[in-house]
Amino acid sequence: MADDALADFHRDFFTHDDVSRVIFRNGTGPAVIVLSEIPGITPLVADFARRVCGIGCTAVVPHLFGTPGRDVDPSSTSRLSTVAYGLSSLIPVCISREFTTFATGRTSPVVSWLRALAAREHERCGGPGVGAVGMCITGGFALAMATDDRMLAPVLSQPSMPVPLGRKRAHNIDISPDDLRTVKARCANDGLEVLGLRFKGDRLVGGSRFDFLREQLGDAFVAVELDGADANPAAAMPPHSVLTEHLIDEPGQPTRAALDQVLDLFRSRLLDVA
Repeated sequence: MADDALADFHRDFFTHDDVSRVIFRNGTGPAVIVLSEIPGITPLVADFARRVCGIGCTAVVPHLFGTPGRDVDPSSTSRLSTVAYGLSSLIPVCISREFTTFATGRTSPVVSWLRALAAREHERCGGPGVGAVGMCITGGFALAMATDDRMLAPVLSQPSMPVPLGRKRAHNIDISPDDLRTVKARCANDGLEVLGLRFKGDRLVGGSRFDFLREQLGDAFVAVELDGADANPAAAMPPHSVLTEHLIDEPGQPTRAALDQVLDLFRSRLLDVA
């Protein structure tokens, strides 16, 4: 692939609590907040956002790290360049106070900004509420955003935080106890459904994390767990990114079925509402 100029996205700014960030918006209809994985808004993340637009939703993609639209495929640049760019995106996140990467029992501070963004986009776009997809380092953000009643369709794709060093971190996710109680209450009382995606052999998202989510959310947590053999073999890293790098976008492929399940959740919760 080549760099994506994101020319079909409208570039905007959103400010909350004196923090201003660029957002990229595309489409019409109820809003879905698309949170990119490391190293940022890659061409494949942008393509996923376009799929969200294609079902009749507005994709809202905040720029949290990296260079928007930059291609990370080593076949287009070089493996060394890809690794260097990934580290240049990851290191600032790891030392930022906005992101909780190692601690358990904490919601990352950036989630407050994302909740405010979701509220603004709901007001702007209309509809019954909003959806969100978090990927990898942002995977758990979609869960923490669901403390807000406007969040109707949270998707956790390969939620990788806290970094699974030890059993306690592996059997957990980056959300505070108070926020988790609120989400559990919404699941029990409001019919909230939380969708999670992962590859079974992914060391960053072991089965213990999904076990934790099942324990906490019960039947409201819907897990999609794919075999490593289902991943796109052309990807540069082991199976991890269900909706982007490791997607095989062909009918009958398990990763395509997972993508369709995500889009169906947005349809049912945001579009097919009487």
